[in-house]
Amino acid sequence: MALTLTERARRVRLVLLDVDGVLTDGKILVHADGTESKTFDIRDGTGIVLAQKAGVRVGLLSARQSAATTERAHQLRIAIVRQGALDKLTTYEALLAELGLEDHDVAFMGDDLLDLPVLGRVGLAAAPADAVPEVQATAHWVSRSRGGDGAVRELTEVVLKSQDRWDALVAEWTPAPTQS
Repeated sequence: MALTLTERARRVRLVLLDVDGVLTDGKILVHADGTESKTFDIRDGTGIVLAQKAGVRVGLLSARQSAATTERAHQLRIAIVRQGALDKLTTYEALLAELGLEDHDVAFMGDDLLDLPVLGRVGLAAAPADAVPEVQATAHWVSRSRGGDGAVRELTEVVLKSQDRWDALVAEWTPAPTQS
């Protein structure tokens, strides 16, 4: 019998993310000196921080090498960063072995064809709303938001709510009721 989304999300110990098209809108601004710029959604960053605070590891798996990605990972204290991974499946398998995890322990969000081999293996395959049709068809869950516009935040909420960790995190910022 197929697992439900909640059952899949409950097992997640690592949220693994593609970068371009997932954490960003997929656009890259290339400057005349060869450097590049990307934009990242702050809500996605907050979702990543909350997941880590709740004990869920977060990692990046990108086919491209980018200084902007390295910097964003540093800002969010993401220790698991694999860039230049043209063969994402081989890199994914090595990462699982290194971390002592199994496929069912991983949620992976990808948006394009290069992500399909990993999406086909993980316990929770996820895609942003603007992922290519082949990725959406493979995903167990598709966000309402586009890549770079809150899709990762949605995924982290699905995982944390399924694991009954969300309410405690929200309670930290919820003011206590005042007495009249």
